[in-house]
Amino acid sequence: MTKPKLFIFDLDGVITDTAEFHFLAWKQLAEELGITIDRRFNEELKGISRMESLEKILALDPALQGMPLEEKKRLAEKKNDHYKELIRTITPDHILPGVEPLIKRIKEEGILLALGSASKNAPAVLQRLGLYEDFDLIVDPAKVKKGKPDPEIFTKAADHFRVPYSACVGVEDSAAGIEAINRAGMFSVGVGSADVLSASAYIVPDTSRLDFDRIVEKFNRAREVEPSR
Repeated sequence: MTKPKLFIFDLDGVITDTAEFHFLAWKQLAEELGITIDRRFNEELKGISRMESLEKILALDPALQGMPLEEKKRLAEKKNDHYKELIRTITPDHILPGVEPLIKRIKEEGILLALGSASKNAPAVLQRLGLYEDFDLIVDPAKVKKGKPDPEIFTKAADHFRVPYSACVGVEDSAAGIEAINRAGMFSVGVGSADVLSASAYIVPDTSRLDFDRIVEKFNRAREVEPSR
């Protein structure tokens, strides 16, 4: 059985649930602007950049259209300040179930591990979780020109190690992330709702079901059927 050469994880919703902190930070900023957002709307913000998220929120109020770029940057930074205050409470107890055993097995198998997250705070979060040293690469989102669903953040990780895209596994909890993995020609593992992540090559309902052997089995099956597509 062939093993993947590189696993690329998203952060929010895959390693830890910082999505709640993002929601609370955006909600606070939105309220300061006189806008109300709920958790359903927050689903649209998953996997995309800070500025893209801000644009979606501003679009809810026609009176805020045409806002100068400098003001948008100030608001985005203000949201980030809210978020950084919230993540100070993160500890290794916030690692999602099943993630540590999976990472341990990946390292034992000698497989490379990278983080492909749009969050510029990802290194700080990994440090607080005690997982920073386990990652061979953290892709710098500041050097990624196109956000998910563009595959760039995933292809940058593979290119860094000169690993063929077909030998990579991407793990995501957002539809935009899964689309990015698929567009890169990598094997996509979705964590969450089958309705939202239906494009995934393999789906698990939550992180506790992330099993290394099962992922590798599905990865190999996908490689076997690929030529007949």
